[in-house]
Amino acid sequence: MASYVLAQDDDRALVILTSDSLQTQGMAMILSNAMQQQGTDLSVLLCDAAGDLAVEGYSSAEAITTPPSNPAGQVKPEGILQMLMDNGAKVDVCAIYLPNSEYEEEDLREGVGVAAPGPMAEMMRDPSIPVFSF
Repeated sequence: MASYVLAQDDDRALVILTSDSLQTQGMAMILSNAMQQQGTDLSVLLCDAAGDLAVEGYSSAEAITTPPSNPAGQVKPEGILQMLMDNGAKVDVCAIYLPNSEYEEEDLREGVGVAAPGPMAEMMRDPSIPVFSF
């Protein structure tokens, strides 16, 4: 049995983020936050340029201005990512991120893991776990 398997009635989702676009990263994090607030047990896989969000001390060049209805005002994707983690989201970089970047595992934020292809593929294939890709 894979380590990600929970009871069938649990609300789970996998968000895969690869984009280097600030607005796409922000949208993915804001929607992930909304899912988490609605009770979804969230897993986030960061690949390619989005993997940088998982690096300790990384700071996006700019903040995103939220809609007038959102009291947050301006946010950065890495700030929302940390909030997701603080609220229990499982965050991993993809297996090829570190070997193809200037970073090592110790450069990642505390709590960020490195995904293994087998278990990640099992999660992606599980029909009870929706996969959202940005």
